[in-house]
Amino acid sequence: MSLDDQRTRVLITVMTYPHPSPKYTELVCTAGIDEDGQWVRLYPIDYRYRPSNQQFHKYQWISVDLAPSGQGNDNRAESRKPNLNSIKILEPPIPTTGDWAERRAIIDRLPHRTVNECKALYESERVSLSVVRPVRVHDLEIRPADSEWKPKWKAQFKQLRLFESPPKPLRRLPYTFHYRFECADSEKPHTAMIEDWELGVLFLKEADRLGSDEAAARSVKNKFLNEMCAPDRDTCFFMGTRFPYNTWLVIGVFWPPKTVQRSLFE
Repeated sequence: MSLDDQRTRVLITVMTYPHPSPKYTELVCTAGIDEDGQWVRLYPIDYRYRPSNQQFHKYQWISVDLAPSGQGNDNRAESRKPNLNSIKILEPPIPTTGDWAERRAIIDRLPHRTVNECKALYESERVSLSVVRPVRVHDLEIRPADSEWKPKWKAQFKQLRLFESPPKPLRRLPYTFHYRFECADSEKPHTAMIEDWELGVLFLKEADRLGSDEAAARSVKNKFLNEMCAPDRDTCFFMGTRFPYNTWLVIGVFWPPKTVQRSLFE
């Protein structure tokens, strides 16, 4: 631990599908909310290579030593480098009981923006994480993608590094999934790729269960469009930029049931 590192409590809300990394074997983009209600991006984290007592889940509080902001070449406002060995899980994940009330108490307090507002804030202040509330979700587009990793990644998976665990199997998803949606100030619909860990896990499970990648993709679309964006859900997107480009992605979906607003005179 560096003398400059700061012990921080973070509620994990975002985990993306793993991606190969030449330096860290693989990386999972991870983000959450600190005790002051501020976004924090924890990067890098080789999640699947952490010991089991450090493999946190979404909506679980952890404590971790974080380097001061502005370290390295990632100049996004929320990015902090974690001391991986300092990660400590503090309590069980927050449940969805009571219409997700405990989770909503935290998420609803965060600023909710439009995509256009997010882009403007990134340009002015390098703000790169936000909650976006779509007013209309049109579709979840399924696009074919390369089913194999690039040769350099495949070579990395085969390489056994001295004193390190062997690389774990990591399938590249044969599709990319893109929400098409509108915000309150949209002149035309936005399109944003979704990289949520849960989407990747669902696809792999459904591919095994159904025996077909095409059927698995349809099952993912049904879940992430027809269920998570259903009319009875108060759906929001967790959105963030892909480093080093200013490309906004959907990196998580928050989809509690809509609550009935009761009149004072009832």
